[in-house]
Amino acid sequence: MNHRTPANGPLLGIRILDLTRLLPGPLGTMLMADMGAEVIKIENPESPDYVRVFPPYLNGESVNYLSFNRSKRSLALNYNTPEGRETFFDLLKTADVVMEQFRPGFLDKIGIGYEAAKAVNPQIIYVSVTGYGQTGPYAHLAGHDLNYIGYAGVLGMTGASPADVPAVPGVQLADIAGGSYMSVIGTLAALQARNRTGEGQHVDVSMTDGVMPLLSAVYALHAGGQDVQRGLAPLSGGMPNYGVYVCQDQKYVVLGTLEAKFWNKFCALVQQPDWLGFMLPKNPTELADFKAKIGAIFSTQPQQYWVELGLKNDLLISPVHQLADLEHDPHLQARQMIITQEHARAGSFKTIGVPLKFSKTPASPAWPAPTMGEDTEAILAEIKQTKA
Repeated sequence: MNHRTPANGPLLGIRILDLTRLLPGPLGTMLMADMGAEVIKIENPESPDYVRVFPPYLNGESVNYLSFNRSKRSLALNYNTPEGRETFFDLLKTADVVMEQFRPGFLDKIGIGYEAAKAVNPQIIYVSVTGYGQTGPYAHLAGHDLNYIGYAGVLGMTGASPADVPAVPGVQLADIAGGSYMSVIGTLAALQARNRTGEGQHVDVSMTDGVMPLLSAVYALHAGGQDVQRGLAPLSGGMPNYGVYVCQDQKYVVLGTLEAKFWNKFCALVQQPDWLGFMLPKNPTELADFKAKIGAIFSTQPQQYWVELGLKNDLLISPVHQLADLEHDPHLQARQMIITQEHARAGSFKTIGVPLKFSKTPASPAWPAPTMGEDTEAILAEIKQTKA
Protein backbone atom coordinates (compact mmCIF):
# COMPACT_ATOMS: atom_id res chain seq x y z
CA MET A 1 0.00 0.00 0.00
CA ASN A 2 1.37 3.40 -1.05
CA HIS A 3 1.64 5.90 1.84
CA ARG A 4 3.88 8.48 0.14
CA THR A 5 3.70 12.01 1.52
CA PRO A 6 5.54 15.24 0.66
CA ALA A 7 8.85 15.66 2.49
CA ASN A 8 9.86 19.27 1.88
CA GLY A 9 8.70 22.71 0.75
CA PRO A 10 7.01 25.80 2.24
CA LEU A 11 3.49 24.35 1.89
CA LEU A 12 4.04 21.23 4.00
CA GLY A 13 0.91 20.49 6.02
CA ILE A 14 -1.55 21.86 3.43
CA ARG A 15 -3.90 19.29 1.87
CA ILE A 16 -5.49 20.11 -1.50
CA LEU A 17 -8.24 18.09 -3.18
CA ASP A 18 -7.70 18.51 -6.91
CA LEU A 19 -10.75 18.07 -9.13
CA THR A 20 -9.24 19.93 -12.09
CA ARG A 21 -8.52 18.71 -15.60
CA LEU A 22 -6.46 19.54 -18.67
CA LEU A 23 -3.87 22.33 -18.16
CA PRO A 24 -4.80 25.37 -15.99
CA GLY A 25 -5.83 23.79 -12.68
CA PRO A 26 -3.53 20.75 -12.83
CA LEU A 27 -0.47 22.92 -13.45
CA GLY A 28 -1.49 25.21 -10.58
CA THR A 29 -1.92 22.34 -8.13
CA MET A 30 1.31 20.77 -9.37
CA LEU A 31 3.23 23.95 -8.56
CA MET A 32 1.84 23.79 -5.02
CA ALA A 33 2.56 20.06 -4.80
CA ASP A 34 6.18 20.76 -5.71
CA MET A 35 6.14 23.30 -2.86
CA GLY A 36 5.17 20.60 -0.39
CA ALA A 37 1.36 20.62 -0.37
CA GLU A 38 -0.28 17.20 -0.28
CA VAL A 39 -2.31 17.27 -3.49
CA ILE A 40 -4.80 14.47 -4.01
CA LYS A 41 -5.90 14.32 -7.63
CA ILE A 42 -9.46 13.00 -7.63
CA GLU A 43 -10.75 11.55 -10.88
CA ASN A 44 -14.05 9.93 -11.66
CA PRO A 45 -12.99 6.65 -13.32
CA GLU A 46 -15.98 6.99 -15.66
CA SER A 47 -14.70 10.38 -16.93
CA PRO A 48 -11.04 10.87 -15.96
CA ASP A 49 -8.85 13.84 -16.83
CA TYR A 50 -9.04 14.18 -20.61
CA VAL A 51 -5.35 15.04 -20.83
CA ARG A 52 -4.53 11.37 -20.18
CA VAL A 53 -5.44 10.60 -23.80
CA PHE A 54 -3.62 13.54 -25.40
CA PRO A 55 -0.60 12.53 -27.52
CA PRO A 56 2.33 12.19 -27.64
CA TYR A 57 2.82 9.10 -25.48
CA LEU A 58 5.73 7.41 -23.76
CA ASN A 59 4.95 3.71 -23.40
CA GLY A 60 1.24 4.51 -23.40
CA GLU A 61 1.46 7.43 -20.91
CA SER A 62 0.55 10.93 -22.09
CA VAL A 63 3.51 13.30 -21.79
CA ASN A 64 1.04 16.13 -21.15
CA TYR A 65 -0.40 14.29 -18.16
CA LEU A 66 3.09 13.54 -16.85
CA SER A 67 4.05 17.22 -17.22
CA PHE A 68 1.11 18.68 -15.28
CA ASN A 69 0.58 16.15 -12.48
CA ARG A 70 3.81 15.20 -10.75
CA SER A 71 4.16 15.24 -6.95
CA LYS A 72 0.45 14.34 -6.55
CA ARG A 73 -1.43 11.36 -5.18
CA SER A 74 -4.21 9.82 -7.27
CA LEU A 75 -7.65 8.82 -5.97
CA ALA A 76 -10.14 7.13 -8.30
CA LEU A 77 -13.57 8.13 -6.99
CA ASN A 78 -16.99 8.32 -8.63
CA TYR A 79 -18.25 11.41 -6.79
CA ASN A 80 -21.54 11.25 -8.73
CA THR A 81 -22.74 8.40 -6.49
CA PRO A 82 -23.95 8.71 -2.87
CA GLU A 83 -21.08 6.52 -1.70
CA GLY A 84 -18.57 8.59 -3.66
CA ARG A 85 -19.92 11.85 -2.25
CA GLU A 86 -19.71 10.46 1.27
CA THR A 87 -16.07 9.54 0.71
CA PHE A 88 -15.41 12.97 -0.80
CA PHE A 89 -16.86 14.73 2.25
CA ASP A 90 -14.94 12.46 4.64
CA LEU A 91 -11.78 13.53 2.85
CA LEU A 92 -12.94 17.15 2.73
CA LYS A 93 -13.04 17.26 6.53
CA THR A 94 -9.26 16.76 6.53
CA ALA A 95 -8.54 19.17 3.67
CA ASP A 96 -7.57 22.83 3.46
CA VAL A 97 -8.36 23.49 -0.19
CA VAL A 98 -10.55 22.16 -2.99
CA MET A 99 -9.70 23.25 -6.52
CA GLU A 100 -12.11 22.58 -9.37
CA GLN A 101 -12.43 23.54 -13.01
CA PHE A 102 -16.01 22.76 -14.05
CA ARG A 103 -18.56 25.20 -15.45
CA PRO A 104 -20.29 27.29 -12.77
CA GLY A 105 -22.98 25.34 -10.96
CA PHE A 106 -22.01 21.86 -12.18
CA LEU A 107 -20.64 20.62 -8.86
CA ASP A 108 -23.58 22.20 -7.04
CA LYS A 109 -25.92 20.02 -9.12
CA ILE A 110 -24.16 16.82 -8.08
CA GLY A 111 -23.98 17.92 -4.45
CA ILE A 112 -20.29 18.73 -3.85
CA GLY A 113 -20.16 22.45 -4.66
CA TYR A 114 -18.93 25.19 -2.35
CA GLU A 115 -22.05 25.55 -0.22
CA ALA A 116 -22.21 21.81 0.45
CA ALA A 117 -18.48 21.73 1.15
CA LYS A 118 -18.69 24.70 3.52
CA ALA A 119 -21.44 22.98 5.50
CA VAL A 120 -19.08 20.05 6.10
CA ASN A 121 -15.91 22.10 6.66
CA PRO A 122 -16.47 25.84 7.32
CA GLN A 123 -12.74 26.49 6.98
CA ILE A 124 -12.45 25.01 3.51
CA ILE A 125 -11.03 27.18 0.74
CA TYR A 126 -12.81 26.35 -2.51
CA VAL A 127 -11.03 27.56 -5.64
CA SER A 128 -13.04 27.55 -8.88
CA VAL A 129 -11.09 28.03 -12.12
CA THR A 130 -13.22 28.90 -15.15
CA GLY A 131 -12.87 30.77 -18.40
CA TYR A 132 -15.07 33.72 -17.54
CA GLY A 133 -15.74 33.49 -13.80
CA GLN A 134 -18.74 32.59 -11.69
CA THR A 135 -20.73 35.72 -12.61
CA GLY A 136 -21.37 37.87 -15.67
CA PRO A 137 -23.01 37.32 -19.07
CA TYR A 138 -20.30 34.92 -20.29
CA ALA A 139 -20.05 32.82 -17.12
CA HIS A 140 -21.65 29.71 -18.60
CA LEU A 141 -19.95 29.84 -21.99
CA ALA A 142 -17.47 27.21 -23.06
CA GLY A 143 -14.06 28.41 -24.16
CA HIS A 144 -10.35 27.84 -24.49
CA ASP A 145 -7.20 29.92 -24.16
CA LEU A 146 -7.63 31.64 -27.52
CA ASN A 147 -11.20 32.67 -26.67
CA TYR A 148 -10.12 34.17 -23.35
CA ILE A 149 -7.19 36.18 -24.72
CA GLY A 150 -9.48 37.36 -27.52
CA TYR A 151 -12.02 38.77 -25.07
CA ALA A 152 -9.29 40.11 -22.78
CA GLY A 153 -7.64 42.21 -25.51
CA VAL A 154 -4.34 40.35 -25.29
CA LEU A 155 -4.73 38.66 -28.69
CA GLY A 156 -5.56 41.99 -30.31
CA MET A 157 -2.16 43.35 -29.21
CA THR A 158 -0.19 40.30 -30.40
CA GLY A 159 1.37 40.47 -33.84
CA ALA A 160 3.91 42.20 -36.03
CA SER A 161 1.84 45.16 -37.22
CA PRO A 162 -1.68 46.61 -37.32
CA ALA A 163 -2.05 45.25 -40.86
CA ASP A 164 -1.27 41.66 -39.86
CA VAL A 165 -3.73 39.13 -38.49
CA PRO A 166 -3.34 38.84 -34.68
CA ALA A 167 -0.78 36.13 -34.00
CA VAL A 168 -1.67 33.05 -31.99
CA PRO A 169 0.87 33.04 -29.10
CA GLY A 170 3.31 30.15 -28.85
CA VAL A 171 2.16 29.34 -25.31
CA GLN A 172 -1.17 29.30 -23.48
CA LEU A 173 -1.25 32.72 -21.84
CA ALA A 174 -4.73 32.64 -20.32
CA ASP A 175 -4.53 29.02 -19.22
CA ILE A 176 -1.21 29.48 -17.43
CA ALA A 177 -0.91 33.17 -16.45
CA GLY A 178 -4.65 33.64 -15.99
CA GLY A 179 -5.50 30.17 -14.67
CA SER A 180 -2.55 28.26 -13.20
CA TYR A 181 -0.72 31.21 -11.67
CA MET A 182 -3.85 33.02 -10.52
CA SER A 183 -5.18 29.84 -8.90
CA VAL A 184 -1.96 29.57 -6.87
CA ILE A 185 -2.08 33.25 -5.91
CA GLY A 186 -5.74 32.97 -4.95
CA THR A 187 -5.15 29.84 -2.89
CA LEU A 188 -2.22 31.30 -0.97
CA ALA A 189 -4.04 34.60 -0.36
CA ALA A 190 -7.10 32.76 0.96
CA LEU A 191 -4.91 30.60 3.22
CA GLN A 192 -3.38 33.76 4.68
CA ALA A 193 -6.83 35.27 5.18
CA ARG A 194 -7.91 32.08 6.98
CA ASN A 195 -4.83 32.28 9.20
CA ARG A 196 -6.01 35.74 10.21
CA THR A 197 -9.79 35.22 10.44
CA GLY A 198 -10.24 31.47 10.88
CA GLU A 199 -12.69 31.42 7.98
CA GLY A 200 -12.55 29.71 4.61
CA GLN A 201 -14.02 31.19 1.43
CA HIS A 202 -14.80 30.68 -2.25
CA VAL A 203 -12.11 31.95 -4.66
CA ASP A 204 -13.41 32.81 -8.13
CA VAL A 205 -10.59 32.53 -10.72
CA SER A 206 -11.52 33.75 -14.20
CA MET A 207 -8.87 33.06 -16.81
CA THR A 208 -10.11 36.06 -18.81
CA ASP A 209 -9.79 38.34 -15.78
CA GLY A 210 -6.50 36.73 -14.79
CA VAL A 211 -4.76 37.35 -18.11
CA MET A 212 -5.75 41.03 -18.28
CA PRO A 213 -2.92 42.29 -16.00
CA LEU A 214 -0.60 41.35 -18.87
CA LEU A 215 -2.08 44.42 -20.57
CA SER A 216 -1.15 46.78 -17.73
CA ALA A 217 1.63 48.68 -19.56
CA VAL A 218 -0.15 49.06 -22.92
CA TYR A 219 -3.51 49.83 -21.29
CA ALA A 220 -1.83 52.63 -19.33
CA LEU A 221 -0.84 54.17 -22.65
CA HIS A 222 -4.39 53.76 -23.94
CA ALA A 223 -5.83 55.29 -20.78
CA GLY A 224 -3.43 58.21 -21.25
CA GLY A 225 -4.90 58.95 -24.64
CA GLN A 226 -2.37 57.27 -26.93
CA ASP A 227 -3.43 55.29 -29.99
CA VAL A 228 -1.83 51.93 -29.15
CA GLN A 229 -1.75 49.56 -32.11
CA ARG A 230 -0.63 45.99 -32.54
CA GLY A 231 3.10 45.77 -33.24
CA LEU A 232 3.68 49.47 -32.52
CA ALA A 233 3.52 49.68 -28.73
CA PRO A 234 6.92 50.62 -27.29
CA LEU A 235 7.68 47.22 -25.75
CA SER A 236 6.07 45.08 -28.45
CA GLY A 237 7.62 46.27 -31.69
CA GLY A 238 7.51 50.06 -31.50
CA MET A 239 11.18 50.56 -30.59
CA PRO A 240 13.92 49.41 -32.99
CA ASN A 241 16.40 48.99 -30.13
CA TYR A 242 14.06 46.49 -28.42
CA GLY A 243 13.25 43.63 -30.73
CA VAL A 244 14.21 40.41 -32.48
CA TYR A 245 16.64 40.22 -35.41
CA VAL A 246 17.81 37.46 -37.75
CA CYS A 247 21.51 36.64 -37.96
CA GLN A 248 23.73 35.44 -40.78
CA ASP A 249 23.04 31.77 -39.93
CA GLN A 250 19.26 32.35 -39.92
CA LYS A 251 19.11 32.09 -36.14
CA TYR A 252 17.64 34.90 -34.07
CA VAL A 253 18.81 37.22 -31.31
CA VAL A 254 17.03 39.57 -28.96
CA LEU A 255 18.27 43.15 -28.83
CA GLY A 256 17.11 44.46 -25.45
CA THR A 257 18.93 47.80 -25.27
CA LEU A 258 15.96 49.62 -23.75
CA GLU A 259 17.94 52.12 -21.68
CA ALA A 260 19.96 54.83 -23.43
CA LYS A 261 23.24 53.72 -21.84
CA PHE A 262 22.96 50.27 -23.44
CA TRP A 263 21.79 51.63 -26.77
CA ASN A 264 24.67 54.10 -26.87
CA LYS A 265 27.13 51.29 -26.19
CA PHE A 266 25.60 49.17 -28.97
CA CYS A 267 25.82 52.07 -31.46
CA ALA A 268 29.48 52.57 -30.59
CA LEU A 269 30.33 48.87 -30.97
CA VAL A 270 28.69 48.61 -34.40
CA GLN A 271 30.25 51.96 -35.38
CA GLN A 272 26.97 53.76 -35.98
CA PRO A 273 27.11 56.92 -33.83
CA ASP A 274 24.44 58.59 -35.96
CA TRP A 275 21.87 56.08 -34.66
CA LEU A 276 21.85 57.50 -31.14
CA GLY A 277 18.76 59.60 -31.67
CA PHE A 278 16.56 56.89 -33.17
CA MET A 279 15.32 55.10 -30.05
CA LEU A 280 11.82 56.50 -30.59
CA PRO A 281 10.96 56.77 -34.30
CA LYS A 282 8.47 59.46 -35.31
CA ASN A 283 6.20 57.21 -37.38
CA PRO A 284 5.78 53.58 -38.58
CA THR A 285 7.69 54.26 -41.81
CA GLU A 286 10.73 55.57 -39.94
CA LEU A 287 10.45 52.63 -37.54
CA ALA A 288 10.45 50.09 -40.39
CA ASP A 289 13.36 51.79 -42.14
CA PHE A 290 15.47 51.88 -39.00
CA LYS A 291 14.67 48.26 -38.13
CA ALA A 292 15.91 47.32 -41.58
CA LYS A 293 19.21 49.12 -40.93
CA ILE A 294 19.70 47.29 -37.63
CA GLY A 295 18.70 44.02 -39.30
CA ALA A 296 21.36 44.55 -41.96
CA ILE A 297 24.00 44.82 -39.22
CA PHE A 298 22.89 41.61 -37.50
CA SER A 299 22.81 39.74 -40.81
CA THR A 300 26.58 40.14 -41.17
CA GLN A 301 27.47 37.69 -38.36
CA PRO A 302 26.10 34.40 -36.95
CA GLN A 303 24.07 34.22 -33.74
CA GLN A 304 26.96 33.08 -31.56
CA TYR A 305 29.03 36.13 -32.53
CA TRP A 306 26.32 38.49 -31.34
CA VAL A 307 25.61 36.52 -28.16
CA GLU A 308 29.29 36.58 -27.23
CA LEU A 309 29.49 40.30 -28.02
CA GLY A 310 26.53 40.89 -25.73
CA LEU A 311 27.99 38.83 -22.89
CA LYS A 312 31.40 40.46 -23.18
CA ASN A 313 30.01 44.00 -23.20
CA ASP A 314 26.93 43.67 -20.93
CA LEU A 315 24.87 44.57 -23.97
CA LEU A 316 21.52 42.80 -23.53
CA ILE A 317 21.89 40.68 -26.64
CA SER A 318 20.65 37.15 -26.07
CA PRO A 319 19.76 34.14 -28.21
CA VAL A 320 16.24 33.16 -29.15
CA HIS A 321 16.37 29.57 -27.93
CA GLN A 322 14.53 26.76 -29.64
CA LEU A 323 13.03 24.11 -27.36
CA ALA A 324 15.93 21.74 -28.03
CA ASP A 325 18.36 24.40 -26.77
CA LEU A 326 16.88 24.74 -23.30
CA GLU A 327 18.47 21.69 -21.65
CA HIS A 328 21.91 22.78 -22.90
CA ASP A 329 21.81 26.37 -21.65
CA PRO A 330 24.29 26.63 -18.74
CA HIS A 331 22.16 29.07 -16.77
CA LEU A 332 18.99 26.98 -17.07
CA GLN A 333 21.07 23.94 -16.11
CA ALA A 334 22.38 25.74 -13.02
CA ARG A 335 18.83 26.73 -12.07
CA GLN A 336 17.58 23.15 -12.64
CA MET A 337 14.84 24.35 -14.94
CA ILE A 338 14.91 21.28 -17.19
CA ILE A 339 14.81 18.08 -15.15
CA THR A 340 14.60 14.37 -15.88
CA GLN A 341 12.13 12.10 -14.11
CA GLU A 342 11.79 8.33 -14.12
CA HIS A 343 8.24 7.02 -14.42
CA ALA A 344 7.37 3.39 -13.71
CA ARG A 345 5.58 3.01 -17.06
CA ALA A 346 6.75 5.89 -19.24
CA GLY A 347 10.42 5.56 -18.37
CA SER A 348 12.78 8.53 -18.49
CA PHE A 349 11.42 11.88 -19.67
CA LYS A 350 12.36 15.57 -19.46
CA THR A 351 10.11 18.27 -18.07
CA ILE A 352 10.14 21.80 -16.66
CA GLY A 353 11.65 22.25 -13.19
CA VAL A 354 10.45 24.20 -10.15
CA PRO A 355 10.48 27.96 -10.83
CA LEU A 356 10.61 29.22 -7.23
CA LYS A 357 13.70 28.79 -5.04
CA PHE A 358 13.36 28.93 -1.24
CA SER A 359 16.42 29.30 1.00
CA LYS A 360 14.92 27.62 4.10
CA THR A 361 12.21 25.35 2.69
CA PRO A 362 13.43 24.17 -0.72
CA ALA A 363 10.82 22.97 -3.17
CA SER A 364 11.39 20.07 -5.53
CA PRO A 365 9.38 17.46 -7.44
CA ALA A 366 8.42 14.70 -5.02
CA TRP A 367 7.67 11.90 -7.53
CA PRO A 368 6.42 11.51 -11.12
CA ALA A 369 2.74 11.82 -12.01
CA PRO A 370 0.73 8.94 -10.54
CA THR A 371 -1.07 6.35 -12.56
CA MET A 372 -4.87 6.39 -12.39
CA GLY A 373 -5.98 5.52 -8.84
CA GLU A 374 -2.46 4.63 -7.74
CA ASP A 375 -3.06 5.93 -4.19
CA THR A 376 -6.73 4.98 -3.84
CA GLU A 377 -6.21 2.07 -1.46
CA ALA A 378 -3.90 4.05 0.82
CA ILE A 379 -6.15 7.14 0.89
CA LEU A 380 -9.29 5.10 1.65
CA ALA A 381 -7.42 3.36 4.48
CA GLU A 382 -6.43 6.75 5.88
CA ILE A 383 -10.04 7.94 5.75
CA LYS A 384 -11.20 4.77 7.53
CA GLN A 385 -8.58 5.30 10.22
CA THR A 386 -9.62 8.93 10.68
CA LYS A 387 -13.28 7.95 11.13
CA ALA A 388 -12.42 5.18 13.61
